[in-house]
Amino acid sequence: MDPYHHGSLAVQDRVGVREQAAHVGRSIGRGIKPVAAAFLGLQPMLVLGAADGDGRMWASLLTGEPGFVRAAGPHSVSVAGQVRAGDPLRSVLGAGGTPVGTIALDPRTRRRMRMGGTARPSARGLAIETERVFANCPKYLQKRELYASGPAGGGTAEHGSRLTAGQQEFIRSADTFFIATGTPEGVDASHRGGSPGFVQVTSPTGLGWPDYPGNAMFLTLGNLETDPRAGLLFLDWSTGATLQLTGTAHTEYSGTGRSVRFTVDQAVETRAASELRWSEPEYSPANPSLG
Repeated sequence: MDPYHHGSLAVQDRVGVREQAAHVGRSIGRGIKPVAAAFLGLQPMLVLGAADGDGRMWASLLTGEPGFVRAAGPHSVSVAGQVRAGDPLRSVLGAGGTPVGTIALDPRTRRRMRMGGTARPSARGLAIETERVFANCPKYLQKRELYASGPAGGGTAEHGSRLTAGQQEFIRSADTFFIATGTPEGVDASHRGGSPGFVQVTSPTGLGWPDYPGNAMFLTLGNLETDPRAGLLFLDWSTGATLQLTGTAHTEYSGTGRSVRFTVDQAVETRAASELRWSEPEYSPANPSLG
């Protein structure tokens, strides 16, 4: 069965990578292999993407001691706890039968693993039945060390429909963010990385970033080809603050490459959303120069 829907196939054809994508797509499976289960058990954070009750797409952060995410079977993942109180996805994840995409990214090893499926509440927190499981290459991942745990959950969420001056500066300085997109076939959560400044703020409601060459799957751009909804998550690695954005995105193609334009509908900033404290980054050697 083809692992790609028509949106991804259309982008692959436009870029001319259908054959390469078909080869890479063989890595997408339903099952969680032992090496993937071992990787999950070491992770202190998981990013989850889903649509809220009004259909808006969000990306949210879950954290815990290693083992809080674990394989509960060949096609299921158990997550201890829930997204924090006040998170835009809190109520929908409590309802059950929610299509989700997740990414476990380990800055310490520059490894990442993506899973998509359906989430429901469980006695432990969340149970995810997986439909797509695969790993990605380490391109554009910044290396960081986990050096401390601080307070979490004490910060109140600040809501808005436009980016504040501080939020704009925070985004301009980011070297990493997470993006959730979806179609009727399911939800995907992915990562984007680059040197600080690779995300441009064009207005209080507008962002843009280059789409760097990757694994040729074009899952994110393929979803946006058919459904413009997107959710972004920016993380302050040193303080645990998060900035979640929901809105719409589209891809622009030119002779020099591709870029994505994102329009903000809502923003949620939460201080000390995460207890994890990470070191300053060692930037990926794959990051293109911004000059």
